[in-house]
Amino acid sequence: MTLFKTLMGAAATVALTAGAALADPAVIFDLGGKFDKSFNEAGYNGAERWAKETGGKYLEIELKSEAQREQALRRFAETGANPIITMGFAMSAPLAEVVGDYPDTTFVTIDGWVQAPNVHVIGFSEQEGSYLVGMLAAQASKTGTVGFIGGMDIPLIRRFACGYAEGAKAVNPDATVIANMTGTTPTAWNDPVKGSELTKAQIAQGADVVYAAAGGTGVGVLQTAADEGILSIGVDSNQNHLHPGKVLTSMLKRVDVAVYEVLKAGDALEPTIQTLGLAEDGVGYALDDNNAALISDEMKASVEDAKAKIIAGDVSVHNYTSDDSCPALSF
Repeated sequence: MTLFKTLMGAAATVALTAGAALADPAVIFDLGGKFDKSFNEAGYNGAERWAKETGGKYLEIELKSEAQREQALRRFAETGANPIITMGFAMSAPLAEVVGDYPDTTFVTIDGWVQAPNVHVIGFSEQEGSYLVGMLAAQASKTGTVGFIGGMDIPLIRRFACGYAEGAKAVNPDATVIANMTGTTPTAWNDPVKGSELTKAQIAQGADVVYAAAGGTGVGVLQTAADEGILSIGVDSNQNHLHPGKVLTSMLKRVDVAVYEVLKAGDALEPTIQTLGLAEDGVGYALDDNNAALISDEMKASVEDAKAKIIAGDVSVHNYTSDDSCPALSF
């Protein structure tokens, strides 16, 4: 199934009105910066792809503090930027405060939630991609214990953890899944030292595969896993290349495609709510030369079978945020 059918249709509308002058769009990168090697960087890669293919320009800011959130939104709106893309759930509250003041501006929230006629909401079924990498983790583990390190303790990240645990237990019902969150404030996304400490603690408890869903903090997780001789799993962007042969896989969250398609649609973007999962190629897992030796044909076949069953509706992966419960994992 093709990703972003609605946006592709909108992009076609743009092509028909190419003669019209369009305002520059804008991208607001969350704390951690556009080179966090994860969520923000995926968005940056999508914006750069659009710029290179079209010759277009976009405005941008890398947030350094909470106070800048509303300031950035208003500054870009007042300069006429359209659409304005915001990265991360933490933009939801300031976005809700601002959008009513600029009804002619289209705002996009990736991972956030704001209901307004001029806000386009893009979310992902992270639990589905996490289920697949959980299966791979359980198959690769020699100890039967795998780990998960999240960034900020929020329902979104618990959804990653729950899907991961469910996938691991689908392969090995007796598997032990250790889960830790880095913190309860936005600084949890950019604390590689804490990520390293948590990784070492999980290794001490027997974990030999650790999945990081923690933004820039995950860089410390992957580094320590490589140094300590265990496997890691990256997130959002393909992080296999950071430690070739030591990153089992990466759970892909196609933030890059989301940003690219929004920019491609431009002024023709019609605000709606989208949730992108395996069926829409919105999430997945990474296979490349860097991890080819780690993923056997049998492992790949089992994961592809599960992927097909999830898409068909024969396997349902629990969504933590629907009822705040996680049958496969206790927090």
